[in-house]
Amino acid sequence: MKIALNWLKNYINITQSPEELSETLTNTGLEVEGMAEIETVPGGLKGLVIGEVKTCEKHPNADKLKITTVDIGEEEPVQIVCGAPNVAAGQKVVVATVNSTLYPNPEEPFKIKKSKIRGEVSMGMICAEDEIGMGASHDGIMVLDTDKPNGTPAAEYFNIESDIVYEIGLTPNRADAMGHIGAARDIKAVTGEEVRFPSILDFKVDNQDLPIKVEVENKEACPRYSGLSIAGIKVAPSPDWLQNALKSIGLQPINNVVDVTNFVMHELGQPLHAFNADKISGNTVKVKNLAEGSKFITLDEKERKLSAKDLMICDGDSNPLCIAGVFGGIDSGVKEDTTKVFLESAYFSADSVRKTSQHHQLKTDASFRYERGTDPNITVYALKRAALLIQEIAGGKISSEIQDEYPVAIPDREVMMKYKNIDRLIGKKLEHNEIHTILNRLDIETTDKTETGFKAIVPPYRVDVTREADVIEEIIRIYGFNNIDLPETLSSSYMASFPEVDPVKMRKEAGLLLTANGFQEIMTNSLTKSIFSEQLDGFNSEENVEILNKLSEDLGVMRQDLMFTALDVLAYNINRRQTDIKFYEFGKVYKKINSKYKEEMRLGIYLTGKTEAENWIRKNESVKFHDLYSAVLKIFNKFNAESIENEEFHDDCFDYGLKLKIKQKVVAELGKLSKKALKLSGLKQDVFYANINWEALLKMVNVNIQFEPVSKFPEVKRDLSLVIDDNVSYDEIKKISLKQAQYLISKIDVFDVYQGDKIEKGKKAYALSFTLQDKTKTLTDKIIDKTMDKLMKAFENEIGAIIRK
Repeated sequence: MKIALNWLKNYINITQSPEELSETLTNTGLEVEGMAEIETVPGGLKGLVIGEVKTCEKHPNADKLKITTVDIGEEEPVQIVCGAPNVAAGQKVVVATVNSTLYPNPEEPFKIKKSKIRGEVSMGMICAEDEIGMGASHDGIMVLDTDKPNGTPAAEYFNIESDIVYEIGLTPNRADAMGHIGAARDIKAVTGEEVRFPSILDFKVDNQDLPIKVEVENKEACPRYSGLSIAGIKVAPSPDWLQNALKSIGLQPINNVVDVTNFVMHELGQPLHAFNADKISGNTVKVKNLAEGSKFITLDEKERKLSAKDLMICDGDSNPLCIAGVFGGIDSGVKEDTTKVFLESAYFSADSVRKTSQHHQLKTDASFRYERGTDPNITVYALKRAALLIQEIAGGKISSEIQDEYPVAIPDREVMMKYKNIDRLIGKKLEHNEIHTILNRLDIETTDKTETGFKAIVPPYRVDVTREADVIEEIIRIYGFNNIDLPETLSSSYMASFPEVDPVKMRKEAGLLLTANGFQEIMTNSLTKSIFSEQLDGFNSEENVEILNKLSEDLGVMRQDLMFTALDVLAYNINRRQTDIKFYEFGKVYKKINSKYKEEMRLGIYLTGKTEAENWIRKNESVKFHDLYSAVLKIFNKFNAESIENEEFHDDCFDYGLKLKIKQKVVAELGKLSKKALKLSGLKQDVFYANINWEALLKMVNVNIQFEPVSKFPEVKRDLSLVIDDNVSYDEIKKISLKQAQYLISKIDVFDVYQGDKIEKGKKAYALSFTLQDKTKTLTDKIIDKTMDKLMKAFENEIGAIIRK
């Protein structure tokens, strides 16, 4: 969202510098992500002046060029070579002086330099209107009708304004701040300056020549609908002040009527829509739903099939005029020959607009506001404000009474507050008077005051303030988080569980480690579709945390596993030919168990495709289980997780995999995902996935690192590949190995598991890495070979293994 400083000053007295105001807005929760000085014309016409052509002669070396001398207010006129057919002596013109910059295309500005054109010196440029951003014509130079002195800055002549524009990173809950008045309210809460709402005292109904009746059939989707008629308007370009205001926040002016509706929306946060009244048959506006599959052509000239749930604005014959709160129709909009308009200001259900917007894939400034919640009590005020502005700049008479369908008024919310809860959540005891002052400045009335608490009356436009904690958040954001002193000692659940572990630092270190190994971090939506938990046996759909007001069926439940949302990301990339992927994600998973909600932090790691980019040096191989296993072990080793036990498993999600245990607790599951799991996201290539219980891993971190002397004697590594029955577990292999040579085997790792067409059905292949070391002497080849032979014979005899060589 963009807020222009000059525009904002219309509503509140601002004594702070632009930088100080930026800090104030950020501290109140309206985070300023950027601040820029802008001009209504690119470049602000800096270096351009008014000049007078003194002489104009034919160029000796070019038929289509002329040599002029131009008085630009300096001691001597300057010579400029000009190719415009209409240049002549005696004209007042716009001159771009040497070293000035023009922006005919904002992305490709060019600098004016002293030059020679066909052998003649040229000390500037006489400009056409399109070259300076003052129009579209390039038929010739711009000739001015003015008696301004030569050398007058063009910016002064054209009244070019500069402004400071703030780019606000508005959070979804702050629907009340989606406009300049909304920002002014927060500034008022901090500074105490009063907000000046535009006056509507001059509003009056001039006649009853154009009465248009309003009928709301779907009152649930449209709790309030207000409208009025204006006749005798003249559609034309908007005045400079209005165009400049819209341009300052990145909007393109259209015409005076439409510009007013956009201006008021960005002023008050209330969307408006103007209809050509001549297109409203029966002088009646109906707010209703149409039959499934009805067709409607929107302003972008696209024919759309309507859903029966789409709320529509229709005329007396039920012909659609507009998709309510989303987009207008091509036939009912305001055009150059429009003389009568019906002005709409409504309060539409956020849920209704959201579903319609998603159904048609239409995102507009209006739908953006309606989806988050607008103020039901401002519709008539906004209507009067817009009507007065239209009268001011487009003429016309207000030709009907205001039609205001508001059968059930939306009440204020009452929230009971306790001072002890305020002090506890804020972490500081605030004076009661200060609490009430802050809330009153936020238009939250405080009543029924006692020694222990009070009642907060929250206006309907604060859709995000519904409970005690929300009101306390309002207090602290205005009081200032920076004004709360941190206590000498902090208590937290992290510190209670593992006082010497820094979870934030650990997460950062794990992320850096994975990034250094070629992984990219992703962040996916916590909302997903229920099909994963319904069709995969490893999950229970009854444990889904369902969303009450879900945006769609695809976003209906909270994920039980990170892979639910990550697989869609993998599919998205693979479908766009990005097939070699190494991703990781930190995120929470959610379950509902015995009516209680449980959430846990997990780390997901994903591998698919080739191990590295194509190259000519060596053959590129597909990723294997070992690549995933290696990445997981690096994280475990980074945090000194000890005594890791492996347990083989497979289920509906994994064709095969390992559970990594520490102290009998499963800390990670990793393996090759099953075709059944992949099919749910439309994936066809193999995906290897590790699901690490991050909270459990942090509890197992060994922070009490003790020094152990490095052995004088070297380690030796040997690998074995075994083909074994599918029912043989890794634990059996480990027990056999340690029974044969426990004193020499310091470590056993599984670096690959395979099941597929290349081996017999009912079999699997394990690739094992043995680390051998004698603490008292250097191992000889003879001892190593003897140990490995002993292991191979034990595997063959005890579990029927086939040694692959």
